[in-house]
Amino acid sequence: MKFILLIIVSAAIFFLIIRYIERQSIFFPIKEIAAAPREAGLQCEDVYFETSDKKRINGWFVPCERAKYTILFCHGNAGNMGHRLEKILAFHNMGFDVFIFDYRGYGKSVGRPHEAGLYKDAFGAYEYLVKTRKIFAENIILYGESIGGGVAIELARKQKVKALITEDTFSSIKEMSGMACPFIPHFAISNKFDSLSKIRHIDSPKLIIHSTDDEIVPFWMGEKLYDASGPPKKFLKIKGSHNTAFFDSEKECTEGMKSFIDNL
Repeated sequence: MKFILLIIVSAAIFFLIIRYIERQSIFFPIKEIAAAPREAGLQCEDVYFETSDKKRINGWFVPCERAKYTILFCHGNAGNMGHRLEKILAFHNMGFDVFIFDYRGYGKSVGRPHEAGLYKDAFGAYEYLVKTRKIFAENIILYGESIGGGVAIELARKQKVKALITEDTFSSIKEMSGMACPFIPHFAISNKFDSLSKIRHIDSPKLIIHSTDDEIVPFWMGEKLYDASGPPKKFLKIKGSHNTAFFDSEKECTEGMKSFIDNL
């Protein structure tokens, strides 16, 4: 009995350690918002909406005159939306309205980040656009960077949108952890972000952007997502590190996005 009890206690401790490592390795929220769109010369409406599990989420709606489409921006796993001003400005200059939101636990959004929670936050943002701002679903384009691509893929799988764009998005936590933490068994990881299996079921047009120089999410994962997805689809190969590739290859990114969206 003592041996069995020792096994149970050891297993419990092991799983607690795994959960801690997992949480610390996936989510890097920052509460303080260092800058707002107005500081970049942009009009901005500071908004709040509530998720299905009653979490209060903060977002920014940045309008662009005569915009046809609204970019619903799902950002990466670190910082908050205040760290995305350059990209918000780039989308605005391309002629799009932008709605970016902070996941629970990030910025002024309440709660603690986890996979299911991030999905609820994105669904809440989508409903805010459709129900509160009365924006037609066919005028919403999802943009997800890194882990935000996984969030956008989940949303596109269940809601009608005009198109889906991902940037440097990984195929799944399983494959990422297999490279970074091979000692952790896959069944012990609670966050899955299994974009590879989900993207197969998305009918909307898809643009997969990935950098050949990405030192965090390898290029082959972007190729794998593209290969698994059905038409219509397009792949845009860029250069630069994981966190700077969009601006290292800004001309290619903006021209590629414009061409993709103009042909929707």
